[in-house]
Amino acid sequence: MSAKYGLVSYNSSRKHISISIPSSTEVMSPHIKSVEELRVLGINLSSFSPPTQFMICVAGVFVFYLIYGYLQELIFSVEGFKPFGWYLTLVQFGFYSMFGLVELQLTQDKRRRIPGKTYMIIAFLTVGTMGLSNTSLGYLNYPTQVIFKCCKLIPVMIGGVFIQGKRYNVADVSAALCMSLGLIWFTLADSKVAPSFNATGVLLISLALCADAAIGNVQEKAMKLHNGSNSEMVLYSYSIGFVYILTGLLCVGGLGPAAAFCSEHPVITYGYAFFFSLTGYFGISFVLALIKLFGALVAVTVTTGRKAMTIVLSFMFFAKPFTFQYIWGGLLVLFGIFLNVYSKNREKMKLPSINDLRGWLLAGKKVRFLSQNV
Repeated sequence: MSAKYGLVSYNSSRKHISISIPSSTEVMSPHIKSVEELRVLGINLSSFSPPTQFMICVAGVFVFYLIYGYLQELIFSVEGFKPFGWYLTLVQFGFYSMFGLVELQLTQDKRRRIPGKTYMIIAFLTVGTMGLSNTSLGYLNYPTQVIFKCCKLIPVMIGGVFIQGKRYNVADVSAALCMSLGLIWFTLADSKVAPSFNATGVLLISLALCADAAIGNVQEKAMKLHNGSNSEMVLYSYSIGFVYILTGLLCVGGLGPAAAFCSEHPVITYGYAFFFSLTGYFGISFVLALIKLFGALVAVTVTTGRKAMTIVLSFMFFAKPFTFQYIWGGLLVLFGIFLNVYSKNREKMKLPSINDLRGWLLAGKKVRFLSQNV
């Protein structure tokens, strides 16, 4: 139903504003319903207990993203494919757009809520994140790329200091320091043992991290401000990004050689890319469900565990040089992630601060010293 409300006239001209009021039979998009009505891939999670919901989400994240990582590395292991990272991103964006369109058609609310200008910005950042990340695999080992992805905190903190003038506590600074040292250690190890190591890959994945750090804030603000759905976000951001990448490839002449190569090996390129995109799309759904049901802390913990498992499986399934420096660098990064999670949730969980822990340690040492003197 709709109603019209007249406003006070100015200069003898009457103005009206039309307000549409949805009827009781209209149903909003399931993506903006309450958590109790959350569905993932057709599964109504509200019918399960919280522990079962958690296990379903964790299983979904691990299964789909482990397959996603395996297929991504498998595609780049095809001889001659490494120069075509941007073309793989183009194909991936095309599949994501189709998946988003299908999901949007299955919902009853198909309206676009977020402005087109916002989608153009999000699409640009998404292209930078995924395109540069895929292209970096032409220069880096897959485990090195994953380690870099674990360290999104570093560009976020740098941007917070220089853009917003933020100040961080000891735990946050220590987390960033551990991640930085772990990255340096891991990268130096990779440069020594990996025959295909190239500093260009480090630059590409670093730029991808910066774009990834920015895109989360822009997406969250847009979805909260305009009440947009996940399927809408996927459809418009990836379809616009598809146009960006297609235009870029046409301008630099990179579309023809990539399409010719993939047409010669359609199964191991387009076939793998389809399942690579499908599992990535499903994985995103379970990550969003984890955030809505259990919060960002749990989601970050689960996805970090998944990335660690991805690195282990990468060394198991794909032959590559190995050194124990990978382990020490990876442990430093994991410790930095732990410090970051601890810092963000110390007040909520009523955990002691770093200064409290240091005070307790000093007090314990003082007690032991006095007891020894006695």
